[in-house]
Amino acid sequence: MTSVPFIPFAEGEALLDWIGLTDALAEGHTLPKAEIGDTFLYRDPDTLLSRAAWIDGMGMAVKTATVFPGNPGRGAPMINGGVNLYSDGDGTLQAIIDFHLVTKWKTAGDSLLAARRLARPDSKNILIVGAGTVGQSLHDAYSAAFPEAHFQVWNRTRANALAMATERPMLTVANDLEQAVRSADIITSATMSTEPLIRGEWLQPGQHIDLIGAYRPDMREVDDKALLTSRVFVDSFDTTIGHIGEVKIPLEAGAITRDHLLADYYDLDAFQRAPDDITLFKNGGGAHLDLMTSRYILNRWTAK
Repeated sequence: MTSVPFIPFAEGEALLDWIGLTDALAEGHTLPKAEIGDTFLYRDPDTLLSRAAWIDGMGMAVKTATVFPGNPGRGAPMINGGVNLYSDGDGTLQAIIDFHLVTKWKTAGDSLLAARRLARPDSKNILIVGAGTVGQSLHDAYSAAFPEAHFQVWNRTRANALAMATERPMLTVANDLEQAVRSADIITSATMSTEPLIRGEWLQPGQHIDLIGAYRPDMREVDDKALLTSRVFVDSFDTTIGHIGEVKIPLEAGAITRDHLLADYYDLDAFQRAPDDITLFKNGGGAHLDLMTSRYILNRWTAK
């Protein structure tokens, strides 16, 4: 009986590259549309979340996260979990992959695929809004596609931005958010904000805005004017419309209409820009992207 590999974080990550992942995500969207489903179980204050996806021709994945808020006080991570990847042909278990490895590469890779299509290839100034774990992953990802770019990071708590800049070359701290947005070619934002941080009046022709942070119905990172002055794309209509405040709130208020969302990844050929366009991408995530990322990770693991 063949043993099922467990792919841990460090050993798995050493085999991956960001350009290869985005190519794999693009290829995954040429297959039939994914079936996805989420389940939540609760034991106050703890949560068990499972996200499942099935893509005909690729297989199945179930990503499970355990969220135990009391863990940090006991010296343990708050979020743990794993991804089970199954064969498309016979449903057998093919791999168990570290939860954090899949999540890191799925989240930043999702945004990078859009930036490779929508940002100007000669972009030299990239602003990261938010100095958390995702912000650091975005620095890694964008550095791969824009190796000559200079990066700035802005964070509400300046000390966190300074700490991130200390650890990373070619990264400086932005003191003023408005000035940093106005001077950036690419703005990538990963915050927990429920009120818009980025204003449409700050945006300049030719910019690309990438929004990751707002994942709940009450969250937003940009205002209505930013949406109205931009050509807006999403990774998936199914996981953003009606679910994420960034598009849900302005749609329900009538600030934008449904046709203002131009395309999702199942119509990648529509991800185009003219030189002076302002493009905006909403990263909504989804289990189908976890499946595509997991399949890429297993392929790299097997190829080693």
